[in-house]
Amino acid sequence: MLKTIAKIYKQLPIVRELREIRDSRLRSEALLAAGQVIRLLDFELRDHPRYGDPQRLLCYHAQACSQNSEDGIIHEIFRRIGTSTRVFAEVGVGSGSENNTAFLLSQGWTGFWIDGCSDYLQALKGRPDLGDGCLRHRTAHVTAENIASLFEQLGVPPEFDLLSLDIDQNTHRVWQALTDFRPRVAVIEYNAAIPPDVEWEAIYDRQRAWDGSQNYGASLKTLERIGRGLGYSLVGCDITGVNAFFVREELTAGQFAEPFTAENHYEPVRYAMIHRRGHRAAILDRQAPG
Repeated sequence: MLKTIAKIYKQLPIVRELREIRDSRLRSEALLAAGQVIRLLDFELRDHPRYGDPQRLLCYHAQACSQNSEDGIIHEIFRRIGTSTRVFAEVGVGSGSENNTAFLLSQGWTGFWIDGCSDYLQALKGRPDLGDGCLRHRTAHVTAENIASLFEQLGVPPEFDLLSLDIDQNTHRVWQALTDFRPRVAVIEYNAAIPPDVEWEAIYDRQRAWDGSQNYGASLKTLERIGRGLGYSLVGCDITGVNAFFVREELTAGQFAEPFTAENHYEPVRYAMIHRRGHRAAILDRQAPG
C-alpha cells in the first residue's frame, strides 16, 4: 500500500516540477562554483612567477571550441613558430563541436578527423561552409597497427602543421606508429595521475578500451621520451592536466620555457575544472583561408 502511495506521489505534476527545479539549481550551483574557480585561477596565474613567465604557455589559455582551453595555447604556439600548410589531423574528435581543431577549422584551416564513434557527424550537418573539401573524416577504431594506413587513405600529407591525439587508452602507442608523418606541433593526451619524474605506460592491446579508471595511456615522462625519439620537445601542458604540447626540435630555440622536460612542464590533475564556459559548444562559422 505504501509503495503504491509513494509511486502515485512521485508522479504528481507538482512533485516532478519541484524535482526539476531542484536538479536545475544543483546544476547551476556546480557551474557557478566551477566558474569561480576559473576566475580565481585566471587572477592567480597572472601574478604567479611560474605561470606569469611569458615563455610558458598557460597564461595564453582560451576556450572557443576546446575542452580544456587548448585553443588559446595552440594559437600562441603558432604565433611564435608560424604556420606552413595550415593543415591539421585530429584522432579522437568527440562530438565534433568540442575538440582541439574545430576552432582551427573555423579559421580557414583544412584537415582530417578520425573517431571511433560517428557522433561528430551531427556537428557537420547543415553546414555548407564546411564543405568543398575543407574537412575529410573517417569513423574507425584506431590502433597502432592501422593509424598510418588510415592517414594514407584519407590523404594526410607527410608534412603538416598540427596533430592532435586523444583516444584515451593507447594514445602514446598510436603516436609512436606515426614515424612517416611530421607535424610541426603535436597535442598528446597524458596521464597526470603519474608523477612527472616517473616513466609508466599502460600495457598495449589494440582491442583494449578505456574502462574509466586511471589505468590508461602514459605518463608525461614517457611521452617526453617518445617525443624526443620522434624529434619533438615538450613545451607545455594545459591547466587541467589532460594534454601535453610538443613542437619539432628545430622550431623551439628561444621560443619556449626550457628545459623541455616533464618535471618542468607537468600540470597535475585538475579535472574538476573541465566544463563548458558560456554557451553551448558549436563549430564557429568558417572564415576565408588567410
